[in-house]
Amino acid sequence: MRPHSSSTKTHRVISQRRSIPMHKQELITQVAKAAEVSQQKATAVIDALIHAVTDAMAAGESVSLVGFGTFSVSERPARHGRNPATGAAIDIPARKSPSFKAGKVLKEAVKGCVPR
Repeated sequence: MRPHSSSTKTHRVISQRRSIPMHKQELITQVAKAAEVSQQKATAVIDALIHAVTDAMAAGESVSLVGFGTFSVSERPARHGRNPATGAAIDIPARKSPSFKAGKVLKEAVKGCVPR
C-alpha cells in the first residue's frame, strides 16, 4: 500500500481512518476488469477519453457526461492585486482555467445515497 498523501484531492476510501489516491494504472485495471477487456484496450480507451476531453477544453468547449459531471473552461477576468511579499500593486492578466462540476449521480454516490 502507498503512504497517505494529503496533497491529493481524489481519494479512494480504504478504511474509516485512511484513504489513498487512485492512480491511472489502478483505474485502468478496474476498467479492464469491469468491461472484461485487456488492460491494453482499457489503457487505449482511457487515453482516448483524456485526449478528447483535453482537446475539447483547449478549443473552449465543455464536455458533459450525464450523471457524472461536466468539464468546462472558466474565464477569469484581468484584475488588480498586490504582491503579498512587498505590498506592491500588480496587474494579474485574464486567464482560462479548467473546471469540473459533479453531476447528480456522482454527488449522490459520494454522499453514500447510491448503492453500488
